[in-house]
Order: sequence, then structure tokens, then C-alpha cells
Amino acid sequence: QVQLVESGGGLVQAGASLRLSCAASGSLYSIRVMGWYRQSPGEQRELVAGITFGGSTNYADAVKGRFTISKDNAKNTVYLQMNSLKPEDTGVYYCNANSPGTSINYWGKGTPVTVSS
Repeated sequence: QVQLVESGGGLVQAGASLRLSCAASGSLYSIRVMGWYRQSPGEQRELVAGITFGGSTNYADAVKGRFTISKDNAKNTVYLQMNSLKPEDTGVYYCNANSPGTSINYWGKGTPVTVSS
């Protein structure tokens, strides 16, 4: 089992920055990819950014150049630095840990982000 705990969400104005954290614990040896997903009101959950065990990253087109995903292996923590926030970035941000090609897939409970205009 893997436990994921997100933190760092909040209410900010457009143009501001936030840094989300995802602290992972448990059987982490099975995890190959971690990522951040966002679920906006009335929308499906979508991938925002992902990072592999080897450090490769990928981003949704809407956040490229503004968001940065990183990880601290010593702290078993993944971060999402969000700059130049826009109202459309509003949503609940979920941390995900998985191993592609297997049934290993874990979710955190989410942290809300609200960006006012």
C-alpha cells in the first residue's frame, strides 16, 4: 500500500504562485510514475504534470512554461510549483502514484486551489 498526502493548496489571486507538495509513504518500491491531476468544477480529472522514477517530466499544454514538477527522493515528496496562476487553474489537485502496465495506482485525497480574477 502507498499513502499520498497533498498540501499547499489555497485561495490566491490571478498571477500569484503556489507550491503543492505530495508526501508519499508505504511500499514505494513499486512506484514508477508520480503525477498531479486536476479536477475542475464540472470537469473530468485531467493530468497536469507527471514525473518518472528516472526524472523525466511531462506537462499538459495548458500549464507548460508555468508549472514545474519535481521530486525529492530523500523526502519521498513530489512538488508542483505553479506560477502565473490563472482562474482556469482552479480545481482540486490530486497526487497520483502508479506503475504503468500494472494495476498499481494510488490517489491522494486532493488539495483545493482557487484562483480569483
